[in-house]
Amino acid sequence: MKNYLGEFEELILTMVGICGEEAYGNAIVEEIKKQLDRDVSLSAVHITLYRLEDKGLVRSRYGGATATRGGRRKRLFQITNAGTSLIRDIQDQRQKLWKLFPGLEFRLH
Repeated sequence: MKNYLGEFEELILTMVGICGEEAYGNAIVEEIKKQLDRDVSLSAVHITLYRLEDKGLVRSRYGGATATRGGRRKRLFQITNAGTSLIRDIQDQRQKLWKLFPGLEFRLH
C-alpha cells in the first residue's frame, strides 16, 4: 500500500531529511522559518512527526540530557528508507506534472 502525504506531512518529512542528525521539533520549526519564512507551531510539528513515525517514514531515538534543557533529552528523528523513497516518488510525480503545465518553464535551481 502506498503512503500518501498531506502538504504539511510532506514538509515535515522533507525537513527531517534536511536537518539530518539534528532533526527534532524546535530545529524543524526554525528550519521552516529560515527556508520558507513560514511560522509553524511546535505542537503541530510534534503531532506530524509521530504520525510519520506511525507510518514508518521516520524513526526516533532520544539524545543525551543537557543542562540547557533542564535535564530533558531531545527526541531526534531520522528519515527511513521508506521515507526517502516516498519523497523521491513525490518529487518525480511533481516534476512530471510541472512539465505538463502550459506556460510554466520547468527549471531546476
